[in-house]
Amino acid sequence: MSLAVLKSRALAGMHAPQVTVEVHLANGLPSFTIVGLPETEVKESRDRVRAALQNARFAFPAKRITVNLAPADLPKESGRFDLPIALGILAASGQMPGDGLDEYEFAGELSLSGDLRAIRGALAMTYAMRTSHHSDGRRRIFILPRESADEAALVADATIFPADSLLQVCAHFAARGSDSDARLTQHRPAIRSSAPAYLDFSDVKGQLQAKRALEVAAAGGHSVLLVGPPGTGKSMLAARFPGILPPMTDEEALESAAVQSLTGGFSTARWKVRPYRAPHHTASGVALVGGGGTPRPGEISLAHRGVLFLDEIPEFDRKVLEVLREPLESGQITISRAARQADFPARFQLIAAMNPCPCGFLGALHRECRCTPDQVARYQGKISGPLLDRIDMQIQVGAIAHDDLLQQAAGESSAHIAARVTQSFEAQQQRQRKSNHLLSTTEIDLYCKPDAAGEDLLRTAMTRLNWSARAYHRVLKVARTVADLAAEPVIGKAHIAEAIQYRRALREQ
Repeated sequence: MSLAVLKSRALAGMHAPQVTVEVHLANGLPSFTIVGLPETEVKESRDRVRAALQNARFAFPAKRITVNLAPADLPKESGRFDLPIALGILAASGQMPGDGLDEYEFAGELSLSGDLRAIRGALAMTYAMRTSHHSDGRRRIFILPRESADEAALVADATIFPADSLLQVCAHFAARGSDSDARLTQHRPAIRSSAPAYLDFSDVKGQLQAKRALEVAAAGGHSVLLVGPPGTGKSMLAARFPGILPPMTDEEALESAAVQSLTGGFSTARWKVRPYRAPHHTASGVALVGGGGTPRPGEISLAHRGVLFLDEIPEFDRKVLEVLREPLESGQITISRAARQADFPARFQLIAAMNPCPCGFLGALHRECRCTPDQVARYQGKISGPLLDRIDMQIQVGAIAHDDLLQQAAGESSAHIAARVTQSFEAQQQRQRKSNHLLSTTEIDLYCKPDAAGEDLLRTAMTRLNWSARAYHRVLKVARTVADLAAEPVIGKAHIAEAIQYRRALREQ
């Protein structure tokens, strides 16, 4: 047979479109051509495949070899096509059986010795395969490098056969129909059975108001800005915040892991561990939202279903911060380039921290602030009103007196806080099937209506603080979460009052 057809997958954002690898051998001057919009890594596979076949003791055909990666208008990148190209050459030249190839999909990078190396995005590919079927309703088996099999097999209904080398894959097809030990077998991932280990809130002494605010934020999925002098524990609180979030569901864990898999940064040891991303303030807009010639996810997508912590937020470039406005509302980001477009999820929880002034000591107990009011206003003005308007809760984190710090007992543990958060979260799911921060305007009118006293207080606060409609709705959603933590079906005056305290704007909006 001079023609072999195999199946593989490309990566296009979060999608993994199927790629048909067609290998044709013809008479003529020996050549090796790859067509189908291959990028540099794919073109270089000619040399990897030739060396791998020769070092595995196969004959490299002295023929005109043409490899077509269809569809032709889909860009192909990375070395994931090495394995299907090598197998296609062997099948087309009759050096391995070609029957049964249609039951499989292949991806893997070859070393010059013929060993298989891990590929980027293995989990993203198998995650996309769940919706791809044969015409008869069966799913294909995916043959992958062993190093990539653990993450790919996390998709429960995917069948993954791991292999260590090209020879092992060829032996599998040579042994078809027999009980030989050479046949590949389905891989089961080693998943951690214990609960994820997070940093504990008991490490943070004092700051009861900030801890309470973060508990409310975790229960309702609200974004938070922590404002206070240096050394008050803002970064410590943020680092421990993932430990009080509700446990991840299997679907949430798959979504998060699939995004991290696109950068090669996922490990099965982090299965169902909430992502925590803390980019430096020198990060660019592309680093935050993603991009590049071949679009890759940015920090907001890598924090999907987890926490994005922006420390010293006024030190970020203002244009960089503005890119957060849309994903904070929509929970996704679309990267558009001239040649392609990619969609990435970005349902993250924003925790930001900042000093109250350029020197940092405005409101500190033991240091005097020397900043002028104009300098303070200009520093705080680095965060635009529209972005500040989208942050649900703005919390003052005050300095702790030395005597109180030395005498302070250990704080409440994350486990106790997480139990209350989970109970509140489950109440929200039973009532509206989503977290409070995701409620639409219509749903706010339905689920967040306060009693008469609470409505009067809210009306007074709106008038005095000059809130926008968005700020008004966000206060109502925070009040709904406060009421849920108290197991109260109706939002009362006390819940509204607490929510208003969490809306301490740095300046009028």
